[in-house]
Parts: sequence; C-alpha cells; structure tokens
Amino acid sequence: MAQKKQRKGKIIIKQEFCKSCEYCIDACPKGAIKLDDKYNEKGYYPAVHSGEDCNGCGTCAIVCPEGIIEVWRE
Repeated sequence: MAQKKQRKGKIIIKQEFCKSCEYCIDACPKGAIKLDDKYNEKGYYPAVHSGEDCNGCGTCAIVCPEGIIEVWRE
C-alpha cells in the first residue's frame, strides 16, 4: 500500500497585530505555534512558528480573531 504524502505548510503571523489570545496555539493540531519571549509594539507576546512541522491545515487562521495569520501549502 502506498504511503500518504504528508502535507507541508508555512504560516506567516503579523506579529505587530497579535494580542496573545493563544487561540491559534490551542487550535494547532501539530503544536507548530508558540508565544514569543519578546513583546511586540503593543506590549503583547506575539504568536510565532515554534519550529515544529506545519501541515498547512489553516485552523490557526480560522480561529484568529485579528485575521493576521497567512497559511501557505506546498
């Protein structure tokens, strides 16, 4: 039986607009998002890619109340 090819994805988060709600972190099935350890200009710890593999599912972008996450798939 042929093995399914795993999707590869990439996320871009506009950190200057992130308010640290953590919805994207909770929603990510791969654990590919975390909060940064540095504040953004508004005083929030913005969400960033954690280094884990993103599959491009788009769940993070759907739950983001600010609409600041772009998802790309290979």
